[in-house]
Amino acid sequence: MSQWPVFEPSGEWAAELTELQLRRAQARAMGGAEALARFKASGRLNARERIDHLMDAGSFRELGALAGKGHYSREGAFERMDPTNAIVGLGRVQGRKVAVHADDFTIRAGSSEASIADKWIYIERMAHQLRMPLVRLVDSAGGSVKLLMQIGGTKIPEYPSWPANELLQTVPVVGVALGACAGQGAVKVLSSHFSVMVREQAQVMAAGPHVVRQAYAQEVDKNDLGGHRVHRKSALVHNEAEDEADALAQVQQFLSYMPRSVHHLAPVLPTQDSPTRADDWLKDAIPRERRKIYEPRKILASVMDMDSVFEIGRYQGGSVITALARLNGVPVGVIANDPKVQGGAMTVQAAYKMERHVKLCSLFGLPVVNFVDQPGNQTGLEAELGGTLLGAMRVGEALNACRSPWVSILVRRCFGMAGALHAPKYGEALNLRYAWPSARWGSIPIEGGVMAAHKAEIDAAPDPAAKRAELEAFYLNMTSPFRTAEKFGILDIIDPRETRAILCDWVEDARELVKLSRVGESEG
Repeated sequence: MSQWPVFEPSGEWAAELTELQLRRAQARAMGGAEALARFKASGRLNARERIDHLMDAGSFRELGALAGKGHYSREGAFERMDPTNAIVGLGRVQGRKVAVHADDFTIRAGSSEASIADKWIYIERMAHQLRMPLVRLVDSAGGSVKLLMQIGGTKIPEYPSWPANELLQTVPVVGVALGACAGQGAVKVLSSHFSVMVREQAQVMAAGPHVVRQAYAQEVDKNDLGGHRVHRKSALVHNEAEDEADALAQVQQFLSYMPRSVHHLAPVLPTQDSPTRADDWLKDAIPRERRKIYEPRKILASVMDMDSVFEIGRYQGGSVITALARLNGVPVGVIANDPKVQGGAMTVQAAYKMERHVKLCSLFGLPVVNFVDQPGNQTGLEAELGGTLLGAMRVGEALNACRSPWVSILVRRCFGMAGALHAPKYGEALNLRYAWPSARWGSIPIEGGVMAAHKAEIDAAPDPAAKRAELEAFYLNMTSPFRTAEKFGILDIIDPRETRAILCDWVEDARELVKLSRVGESEG
């Protein structure tokens, strides 16, 4: 971490300059040597070390370092200072300016109510006004009844009284769960565009095990209550990390795709990956046998710039993949169905995940590529009880509001209501769709449709399986994508090996479209 320059305290203000250096030293001491040693023994980085790992070397400039509780002699002379447990400031991540605030667990367990809230509210307002990303490094035990002794009473709960929603509508916000994040600590993590938590170390929850024990007479471990395995299912936190270094590396990677704010363009990085690179195996990426699955992530890795795919929410709503990636250096959002999970169908969890990703890309002007293999909405009692159709309707609303340039690559199936949600349909926007020869579409998949329409005929046949296969083959010929192309119902049928070149050409124009829209919004 960058240090303040050390000048010799001399001249007429030598006493005050000496006091300044003392106060700064005590701020850097955090909770004291003993508390820091205990924290280090737990295997974790302290708040200042975390900032060090996140920021470019020497770039962090701390703000409000002298905030805390001062102790004075009877005569009013300064004796010592207890620093507050919030560290805030500005620095650079991969050369780009970022605002950060970090909870210092070595002081009152990072409790939000033991902090000077104005300090972290100030840095959030600064991030909003200066239009720069904000990273919250959260490690907070939440509220404490001891606050009653400090204020001599109670207060009505409220979130800080400044337009935090405007922050989320203006700049990228990242929440990192590095320990217990309860109450307001949980809000800091979740009120973000990207969140990540450290496995077996971080918990995100409304209240900890002690409160649960008193309220519900339940004994529960903190990781079972709010750890990463819980939030794989809840989808409250996007990603999980192996350790703190991995979590902070994910933050750096996420920010590398993001613009500084909604008024800026996302950064284009130089790449040595040729736009015309074509992996020959793509021609057989989709098996001819319709009931066989394939590996969609391998396709994404082949089509996008090498090593550029950054997946978000891998363990949630697994029938859809959401990611950020690059095409010829330009950041894009990526969506793809995964046939290995629920056949790739739209589940309520997948719907939430897709909705969230569409909103992220639309807000920050990221063009979107959707690799479509959608058999339709999940069916059955569980799906109906879970409100799958409502989830699909929310996806439709997000798509209708989306303003990102969009291209769909139909690789296999595109059926029913969920299939119709493969792209926005707003205004006069062109429906830019390409299909691989393996693609099929319609109101209902052939397999299920044949059984529904010809059940009596199939059951009465001497060999029902053979009759069903015969009927499926007949209808499958009618669903050839080339028949749709004849009527210009699809922009083009392409060789899968052409996909990267086509998308790299498209993304150049897509970025220009984003640039024009951002300039128009800024002028408006």
